[in-house]
Amino acid sequence: MKETARDRTKLKEMGITHILNAAAVKKKLRVLMGMPKEKDLNGKINTGKKYYRGMNIKYCGLPTTHRDGLKMGMYFLPAAKFIHKALRNPENKVLIHCCDGVSHSPILLLAYLVIHRDMMVEESIDHVIKVRHIKPSVSFLMQLMSLNAELVEQRKQPGSKVPLKT
Repeated sequence: MKETARDRTKLKEMGITHILNAAAVKKKLRVLMGMPKEKDLNGKINTGKKYYRGMNIKYCGLPTTHRDGLKMGMYFLPAAKFIHKALRNPENKVLIHCCDGVSHSPILLLAYLVIHRDMMVEESIDHVIKVRHIKPSVSFLMQLMSLNAELVEQRKQPGSKVPLKT
């Protein structure tokens, strides 16, 4: 998927209108000045709003890393909100990508399904693996299961409007 995210022609052919980059470069001063160090780009996809200029693509970059494993849950709601907002229009198509396409981007898609499509974690995994190989880390899955439990409790409340308040 990272190759697709960098292929402007392919994106246009696919009709992609929104891109969620789960391997965005963290915006440090040296990156913003165009002088990133190798460690700034290691395991990252260096695209952004400017990369897609003129393509009518809305972009959301989340700087997840393998070191963020314990904090991946902090990206669930922003990612789900971006995807949900995009898919309100049935004409829109969202590309969700990361470096390998099996852990970071899939967990964000699973979070969207749990939050906005009212799926349980197991159901969301079954739904996705029908069309794509995924292998989210155990840590990410545990964080998603925690969010799922929280949502289940919220949905039990009378007059509850899920998703979580953002």
